[in-house]
Amino acid sequence: MAEDPPSPPGNWDDLTVRITSGAAMTVVGAVGVILGGVWFQMMVVFVTAVMVWELWMMIRPESATSGMLLAAGLASVMSGQLLDDNWIALLLFLVVPAIGAFYLKKERVTFFCFALGIQVAGWGLVHFRTDYGFTWILWLMLVVIATDIFGYFGGKTFGGPKFWPKVSPKKTWSGTASGWIAAGIVGFLFTLFTNAGWSIVLISMVLSFASQMGDIAESALKRRMKVKDSSTLIPGHGGLFDRFDALLGAALFMLLVAYVFNVPGVAF
Repeated sequence: MAEDPPSPPGNWDDLTVRITSGAAMTVVGAVGVILGGVWFQMMVVFVTAVMVWELWMMIRPESATSGMLLAAGLASVMSGQLLDDNWIALLLFLVVPAIGAFYLKKERVTFFCFALGIQVAGWGLVHFRTDYGFTWILWLMLVVIATDIFGYFGGKTFGGPKFWPKVSPKKTWSGTASGWIAAGIVGFLFTLFTNAGWSIVLISMVLSFASQMGDIAESALKRRMKVKDSSTLIPGHGGLFDRFDALLGAALFMLLVAYVFNVPGVAF
């Protein structure tokens, strides 16, 4: 989620490119989510592999070949894990992070933790789609999207104090709060046509915060690596990691909720 304080009209020049590329990603993502099954799995595997490649390139940009090999290895591991529900087999998620960390001379812990988190989040999204259905994954994604869009425009419109200037200097409290409110509205709308209880409103707002923390984490990584974007793959958005960092945070949070806590009222 990117947002800036009120500024001259020129700062809105990136909006057309951002909306166009964002719309294209939305269409592709929507098709994958609607179709589900192997189509959604392939999309998640691809996006996950690219994000790990971007992570590697931020840390060691002079070694693109190694990054591509790690991405290919991750795609193989992810594809296998999505077909096997054996929890012991999930230890294979450690393979790519461990290999990458071994070959790095710096930021080994950084690569290991982020690469592992990306894989687990991707695995969680696929299982959410399979186990909980289309409506559930639609809710998750709409909360993240609403948080991003309203956070962007809220920050642009109202400006004000920065949320965490040392880590993400463009993020404001107004944009952050706008994202929470938008997520709560999404949760409320889902109470109108699903079996979800009113707790979904609060959970949506907490999920919004988790998605913002995913964005904050990637912002901190980019500042640490002294890069503006994770890559230049998507016009107006940077890389896939830049675009899906919030979704990663949301997915990891919902994995925690689903497997550690018993939250009533979240049933579509």
